[in-house]
Amino acid sequence: MTMTARTPLPPLPAAALTNIESELAPLLRKTSAATRQAEASPASVQGITIATVVASHSDDSHDVRVSSATGAPHPLPCRRAASCLLVPAPGDTVMVAGASDDALYLIAVIAQADPGHATLAVGGELTLRSTGALALQSDTAVHTRAPEWQLNAERARCKVDTLDYQGAEVRFSVLVSRFVGRACEVVLDRLHLLTRSSFRLTEEVEQVRAGQIDMQASSTLRLHAKNTLVTSKELVKVDAEQIHMG
Repeated sequence: MTMTARTPLPPLPAAALTNIESELAPLLRKTSAATRQAEASPASVQGITIATVVASHSDDSHDVRVSSATGAPHPLPCRRAASCLLVPAPGDTVMVAGASDDALYLIAVIAQADPGHATLAVGGELTLRSTGALALQSDTAVHTRAPEWQLNAERARCKVDTLDYQGAEVRFSVLVSRFVGRACEVVLDRLHLLTRSSFRLTEEVEQVRAGQIDMQASSTLRLHAKNTLVTSKELVKVDAEQIHMG
């Protein structure tokens, strides 16, 4: 094998170097300016990218921070998309999309900073529609709060172990009402009962304790028992046109 030594190239004349530097100077200045601009202001968001919520001004207005490959992270305002029902919170990892930094939309919440708390919010009326059964389930509690609550159903079933109701007024308008229970306790200040016909059956003992009892019948008043006792500490008065005894 024969080795051939490479002859070094002769140095360029000083005039030629000067001409090359003068021709490359504008290109170097443009490249340096573009690099400084990219470092000063990161690239705009285009398409879909991942961001972090840094501030929340309302349910629909948030500030997000996008990590740019050409510069430092920068906060950008964005609006929550209509399809994203979950309200973002500071610290959440979200997905944003838009044509420019001035028109960004938060389209999804990927990970929550606090998974134990979530809020679903809509701007107007919300309708949940299902062709099958709809179930709401919670391991702790279900709270509802509204100025007005309406329920329309052909049949309703309510199974509650303990019911504690507090309110100012209750009104029932029904055709037939049936109550079946083991015990009933009612504590009232006043009781008004108006009926066309009343029937009450007590198999064992019925007791009435009152400061004053006034019973009046327009036709007939009948008291019948195996043993009837009428006692008074001061006065017993029987007044009628006819009195039959025996």
